[in-house]
Amino acid sequence: MTAARPDSPRHRGGSPDGGQRRLAGPQTRPAGARVSRGPGRHRVADVRVHVVSDVHGSADALARAGDGADALVCLGDLLLFVDYADHGAGILGEIFGAEAVGRFVELRTARRFDEAREFTRSLWARVPDREATVGAAIREQYARLFAALPTPTYLTYGNVDVPTVWPDFVRDGVHVLDGSTADLDGWRFGFVGGGLRSPMRTPYEVSDEEFAAKVAAVGEVDVLCSHIPPALPELTYDVVARRFERGSEALLDAIRTTQPRYALFGHVHQPLQRRARIGRTECVNVGHFRGSGRPWVLRWER
Repeated sequence: MTAARPDSPRHRGGSPDGGQRRLAGPQTRPAGARVSRGPGRHRVADVRVHVVSDVHGSADALARAGDGADALVCLGDLLLFVDYADHGAGILGEIFGAEAVGRFVELRTARRFDEAREFTRSLWARVPDREATVGAAIREQYARLFAALPTPTYLTYGNVDVPTVWPDFVRDGVHVLDGSTADLDGWRFGFVGGGLRSPMRTPYEVSDEEFAAKVAAVGEVDVLCSHIPPALPELTYDVVARRFERGSEALLDAIRTTQPRYALFGHVHQPLQRRARIGRTECVNVGHFRGSGRPWVLRWER
């Protein structure tokens, strides 16, 4: 596939409902939209999109993430199952308590995954109806998080999300995309959700082949959005967890071939490197939103 010129429009792809999604134009900008003054005239401000990833239960901060922006983009991991800093928080912390979660975190951090799974099995054996208990906790978190999303929001799944539950909480102005695209004020955004299979066995992990098919379906875009990073060591290594997370070779190949303006992602909470350039493409880890509470800002001229 031939890379598009930086100034050329993108025409491939579509939204999941078969139509093109377009950001509201200047006539419907929210109150407080920025107007800058040029010599002798007024000029509409640049488009401003806020991007977050790895929300992990932070509904209050999420409600403010779109302040001052024309749109919010969310790259997944809304749920908080385990909080590695506060063991009493998250779904497991609420069900089993901080001490049990602390032991689980210790085993996973040491990469003793089989022991960690056996330990959690012993915990769940004490719960009469595991599926109902977890399901209720997941729905409670999603209810708060989706209610906090501003409009418009464009979002995709993270590896710890549960896609089958999302349709119950999506509302007008909240657009879920995975292997599809959205047109935001003249720029084409492509979205690829989920993670790759790993020893962690998180809820939404797919095969390399399925992930690659979603990347291919997106095609050429201005901004390639995914939860996981492209497979570059400096972008996949977590300096606190002291391990490599799984990055995508398919994303890396697509970036090299199509050269989007930006490749945006999250997943690695404390990366060795937050940015890297591949040709003309700026690859950016938009940050661990639960930790920072701040969105990454993307701007361009109308």
